[in-house]
Amino acid sequence: MTFGSIGERLIFAAAIIAFLLLFSLIRRNPQKARTEVVRGLLTETRINVILVDTFERQPKYRKFTTTGWQLHRKKIGFLDKSVQDDLTSLYGIAMDYNRRINDAKKAKSTERIKIDIESMRESLPRILAGLEDWLLANVGNVDESERPSMFGGLFGR
Repeated sequence: MTFGSIGERLIFAAAIIAFLLLFSLIRRNPQKARTEVVRGLLTETRINVILVDTFERQPKYRKFTTTGWQLHRKKIGFLDKSVQDDLTSLYGIAMDYNRRINDAKKAKSTERIKIDIESMRESLPRILAGLEDWLLANVGNVDESERPSMFGGLFGR
């Protein structure tokens, strides 16, 4: 084998891979991106509902899940204003609590950190209902019934 034929094959393979990546990036659907944001926030909110319900029974500090909120908080402008306000309020309390847990761990404090759990209990059902309503109105179902295959994600179903 000569180097020229290997080099040509590598260039051809790299061109095909670059074309596939470019094609998959161009094919982004804003409705699909919004759906992914709402589903991610819904999953995270469901986890936080469980943490709020078991808050008094937890033997040690448990942080609330806020990763999805931190990633998508600037992308929720399409949701109802009341849902946006509830999300902002809830995750503000959760992130403040998480920050205070980190500070207490650094200071090696054993004091129990206080949190406004009642306002979280009031806003969580409204947030869940708002996110589920958005999914029903725009997607048709709340839970993801079918995951795309590798090629389905690149080229569509």
